[in-house]
Amino acid sequence: MFKSFSQFLLFTLLCLNHFSSHAAEIVKLDRIVAVVDQTVITEQELEGRIRTVTAQLTKQGTELPPENILRKQILERLISDALQLQYAAQTGLKVDDNQLDKTIERIAEQNQLTLTEFSEALAKDGVSMRKFRADIRSEITLARLREREIESRVNVTESEIDNFLTTQASNNENTDEFEISHILIRTPEEGATEEIQKAKAKVDEAAQALAQGTSFAKVSASFSDTPNALEGGNLGWKTSTQIPALFLDALKTMQVGEVSAPLRSPNGFHILKLTNKRGGNSPLVIEQTHARHILIKLSEVMSEKEGKQKMDGIKERLDNNEKFEVLARQFSEDGTASNGGDLGWVNPGDTVPQFEKAMNELKDNQISEPIRSPFGWHIIQVLERRKQDMSKEAARLKARKEIRTRKGDEAYQDWIRELRDRAYVELRLEDKF
Repeated sequence: MFKSFSQFLLFTLLCLNHFSSHAAEIVKLDRIVAVVDQTVITEQELEGRIRTVTAQLTKQGTELPPENILRKQILERLISDALQLQYAAQTGLKVDDNQLDKTIERIAEQNQLTLTEFSEALAKDGVSMRKFRADIRSEITLARLREREIESRVNVTESEIDNFLTTQASNNENTDEFEISHILIRTPEEGATEEIQKAKAKVDEAAQALAQGTSFAKVSASFSDTPNALEGGNLGWKTSTQIPALFLDALKTMQVGEVSAPLRSPNGFHILKLTNKRGGNSPLVIEQTHARHILIKLSEVMSEKEGKQKMDGIKERLDNNEKFEVLARQFSEDGTASNGGDLGWVNPGDTVPQFEKAMNELKDNQISEPIRSPFGWHIIQVLERRKQDMSKEAARLKARKEIRTRKGDEAYQDWIRELRDRAYVELRLEDKF
């Protein structure tokens, strides 16, 4: 094959150079930037996430932090996600393809696109449908994991709600709600003096950047240790009872748009921005409807056509003045059948949209035509309507939600920290930070 040893040597060298160049390319593409227990995060994955986040922040008009800070923030987010996804897999939490397909269909519909058009739109942005599906699957998994591990364990008692409302009532500022953004420079619970001084220097640097006109969102992305640092640290609207006393004391004297001086708490240094403020004590008066219904459910035994025919027969009997409650007890397949189909007082949003729309179009004592909903075929009768002040009920529901949100956020952060402490994490991009 080779006429001389020199030809063989030249061929060998060319092959080695060829393989070396491809190996170097492979190493570059697949370079590991972090080892997270049983999985790795590659540089390609990190760079892809950086491009996505950069595009989002640019679209929002948010100033980007320095590149090394952005890389560190995003790598930490990827590590946190990887730990959670591994834990989900280990504990048998999966998202089936059917649920994933429905979610993607809903996303496409929200964008007023067919699946084909949506796929083409993603391709124009450089995102394959395969990658998009993987990302959505991960998002659903993370949401379900949090619900399973955190939300299901968070319990809000009636006494907690009572205490919440009592505190709110005794607080002169209870009518105020604050929209705030937050920067946190975290310190260890039992940090050494040197660590605390380092954190103090960092928060002073952040405060100085804000004083010089740097946007709060950019400073948050560059300095903050909160999970939503890249989103500007926005905490949304909070009532006075949701806000720690340290924060509330500072917010009382601040004007909208103003930034606080650094605040010290046991878990670190904080800087707040009061984005907006509003009163929150107006009465909630809603229109309630006293209604009753007859329901015929659809099943393998009861087809769509048969269900409609049966309901048409019931409607004909109602039109011939047979009593609604008697026919409800006889035919309705709802839990209210024994009570003549009486639903009691119905609030807006208590029923599915198809039912509510039909009910709202009825006059008092009027009986509807057969109405189709996801539950089957209904006939509805409106008995009466009234205006009702639901402020107390709404206040309790709001209090429950706020307490649950606060307890859930605290429990989630603690759980993520424990997950990270138990894991083996090796960073391989320290030189870039």
